[in-house]
Amino acid sequence: MSVPPIYLDNLATTQVDPRVLEAMLPYFTRHFGNPSSATHTYGWTAKEAVALARAQVAALIGAVPQEILFTSGATEAINLALKGAAEFHRDRGKHLITCAIEHKAVLDCCRHLESRGFRVTFLPVDRWGRIDMGQLEAAITEQTILISLMAANNEIGTIQLLPEIGALARKRGVLWHCDAAQAVGKIPLAVETLGVDLLSVSGHKLYGPKGVGALYVRRQPRVRLLAQLDGGGQERGLRGGTLNVPGIVGLGLACELARQELEAEALRLEALRQQLWLGITGPLSGVELNGHASARLPGNLHLSFAGVDGTELLLALPDLALSSGSACTSGSAEPSHVLKAIGQQAPASLRFGLGRFNTEAEIATAVVQVVAAVGRLRGQAGDHPGFHHQPG
Repeated sequence: MSVPPIYLDNLATTQVDPRVLEAMLPYFTRHFGNPSSATHTYGWTAKEAVALARAQVAALIGAVPQEILFTSGATEAINLALKGAAEFHRDRGKHLITCAIEHKAVLDCCRHLESRGFRVTFLPVDRWGRIDMGQLEAAITEQTILISLMAANNEIGTIQLLPEIGALARKRGVLWHCDAAQAVGKIPLAVETLGVDLLSVSGHKLYGPKGVGALYVRRQPRVRLLAQLDGGGQERGLRGGTLNVPGIVGLGLACELARQELEAEALRLEALRQQLWLGITGPLSGVELNGHASARLPGNLHLSFAGVDGTELLLALPDLALSSGSACTSGSAEPSHVLKAIGQQAPASLRFGLGRFNTEAEIATAVVQVVAAVGRLRGQAGDHPGFHHQPG
């Protein structure tokens, strides 16, 4: 039987932690009740499990359980946050602010809102992927009702100036939605400290199941949204539909495990990232780091290689499961919207997403294979690389 490739694409999705899977399984069989069923023990058991999960998600981000709404994932949470806030507050203003390197879920929501008569400002970013706070403040007008800026970028790993964004939004009386799908469980996030009003979470980015997510909605002062999915009045009337109890249980435990292990896991991933960076850039020149050198996700390393074709490089690494960027856009041969926004036009880029189940031995193997593949392709092309190393 063939050996599966080493998985280094944990920014696209993560393996469900075995502890999470074990907690979920009874809710497919013995505890299969509907949490909305209030007349028997099957419903009560399911309702208690959902309540525990709500508390576990809230604890990870410093919220209270009543501020957590369960969704089918971060994309739905983003849609509810952006469209729900914009439509509820449209009588007060029709202006939103986001930036050029947001996830497609945010950018596509903004384009939809533009078609509905809203105006959206798309802020540029610097070469590291950060917005300019002066430009953000200058973009806010009396018509601005919502800022949507992510916690950390899904491709290059850059962490935004989160406390500064929250302080400015509070000062100007504008709601702030934070797409935290990549950041939750990987870096400390406290909604009260940061001043976040709306925050979206994805289960499958932090070793929980696919098909489940959450939206934090501030209660004090209360954030008002217009529901985007009508049904049986679940989730305080903001998200109708029978709750995905097994998925919610999995998300809850995944958040609890992340809360308990966050600090130690971040240090471990940073060490693996440094091992990967030094291993590749030691023997190879013409390698450039994309994203901020220090303010980045612990498990993210995004590199561009001079003198190599991107498609050929990926094909030359069949024993490594990684991508050239976002899983939503990695099928394209063109640089992603994120790389274009930071001015990176190199023909070959790789996103290494390190995770909970990666080992030092796997990273050592990856180093050998990447160095060999780049060297071989450069030799075939007769190219001489021109990049300078960036600090890792």
